[in-house]
Amino acid sequence: MKIGAQKYSIGLVYGLGAIFVLLAISSLVISLILRFSDMTEHALHTAVTMISFFSLFLGGLVGGGKGKKKGWLLGSLTGVLYTAIVFLVQYLGYNELFTVKQAIYHACYIVAAAMGGILGVNLFSGRSRET
Repeated sequence: MKIGAQKYSIGLVYGLGAIFVLLAISSLVISLILRFSDMTEHALHTAVTMISFFSLFLGGLVGGGKGKKKGWLLGSLTGVLYTAIVFLVQYLGYNELFTVKQAIYHACYIVAAAMGGILGVNLFSGRSRET
């Protein structure tokens, strides 16, 4: 049992790491686009939302791939931990709670990460299905 929990913990750490690395890189690219072009933040809203969903999906994929089992759980936990971190930064740093719109986005992020976790287990588990 202890080995399984360690494998899940490693999957969660790798999944969260992947999310934050992807979001840091995309934030840098978007800030450079905003700095050196005439685009506004409002014009990039859809792109930022798609990048966020993609990052959470890939984070779930990495977490599920590292955990090898229960991808739905690993992906969901990855999304929940990401949401908790964002909530804590927003609440403790800016003294604001999630709006309804943000709560809906984060619920969808958790679903995207869970779907990534399911796919990650199926792609990277190394088990072959025999029929």
